[in-house]
Amino acid sequence: MSFFAILLALVLEQARPLNAVNVIYTTVERWVAWVARTFDAGVRHQAWITWGITVIGPALVAMLVHWGLEWGLGWLSAVIWHVALLYITLGFRQFSHHFTAIREALEDGDETQARELLAEWQQVQVGQIPRSEIVRHVIEYSMIAAHRHVFGVFFWYAALSIIGLGPVGAVVYRLTELAQRRWQKPTEDDGSVMSEALQSVASRAWQAMDWLPSRMTAMGFAIVGSFEDAMDGWRNHAQNFPDDNDGVILAATAGAINIRLGGAPLQATDEDDETNVTPGGNSTPGRTPEVAHFAQVVGLVWRTVIMWLVLVALLTMANLVG
Repeated sequence: MSFFAILLALVLEQARPLNAVNVIYTTVERWVAWVARTFDAGVRHQAWITWGITVIGPALVAMLVHWGLEWGLGWLSAVIWHVALLYITLGFRQFSHHFTAIREALEDGDETQARELLAEWQQVQVGQIPRSEIVRHVIEYSMIAAHRHVFGVFFWYAALSIIGLGPVGAVVYRLTELAQRRWQKPTEDDGSVMSEALQSVASRAWQAMDWLPSRMTAMGFAIVGSFEDAMDGWRNHAQNFPDDNDGVILAATAGAINIRLGGAPLQATDEDDETNVTPGGNSTPGRTPEVAHFAQVVGLVWRTVIMWLVLVALLTMANLVG
């Protein structure tokens, strides 16, 4: 079931992607904001309860619906439910249009347009950074987005569905990422900020949830890219990036395609918002980023997708035979 659900969701998402603003995303974001406003009391134990209601509550609903459909209507109805949830939580088209637009602007020689698109995408202050830095930042943002929107969801969905928990993994991963991102920002209603306790809990939960998937993503890049260089980057340059999980992915990416990543970060438009600042620190070794490297990045990502699809297919076959 896992293989067919992932494959169908990816095909559907490529053919008919969801709009960036739609009723589903808006409803989920309102849910995350409402739970925080209602239950955030500024103390740690209450913060964990708030996080649990936000993330575990919808995941339990998703699992109960899965079991109800599978036992009541059969496995085909359960597959449709899985595809629907994966269509919402997993996909390249949730970010790839930004990547494509910036790449086309650079290919046309319009660096001003590329800077504007980059600033609009990540809500950062771009200034007059050179062409190579535009490429570098776009690659970094895109690889982190590919991990969070595709490989991280992919990993937790496959891992938990294999042991009978249905689509719980995909729901928990996406809501954990959304909660830590939204709770760091002022609310749109009155500009208030969530308590430090809730922000800390959300950040810790996200770091724990993303620890293993980020390393599996880095391992995938190493296998389909230059393995020795990717592993060397992982071991020796991941610490160049302030976020441990993101650093592993970016260091492995740099080694896999021999490109220089890392360096001076871009400042967020809102100085209080640190969630969209490009990872900074020392640069990894490698070639200076160029527009031609975009094709290598796309190839690296799609080869990794195919590799994990084959692995899930083999696990699905083994489960059916067993």
